[in-house]
Amino acid sequence: MSDVTLSSKSTQPLHSINKCGAEETAACCCVDVGTIMDNTDCVASYSHVFANEAQAKEMLNSLTEKARSVESEPCVIESRMEKVDGGIELNIDFTFSCQAETMIFQLALR
Repeated sequence: MSDVTLSSKSTQPLHSINKCGAEETAACCCVDVGTIMDNTDCVASYSHVFANEAQAKEMLNSLTEKARSVESEPCVIESRMEKVDGGIELNIDFTFSCQAETMIFQLALR
């Protein structure tokens, strides 16, 4: 398998390492953590339709507790509940102070 590919805009060979701005090494295809986590994605969103408002509030409280356990600075939590066909729709946005906290929160929900 070749490590050279062709760019769709050019007929010149393009090494896979040069396709992105990541600082990679040819030996192990390692990338700088700052390339993956650049603190631009600090919001985790949740949306679900529950049978009743009590179930929605229970989930809101549970997720809020999990977010509070991860935060280093106060997490901004914005929630909305709406009546929809089939029950109550709960939408929540969790805005953390850094992307690492967002990822930790998301992984903890799996």
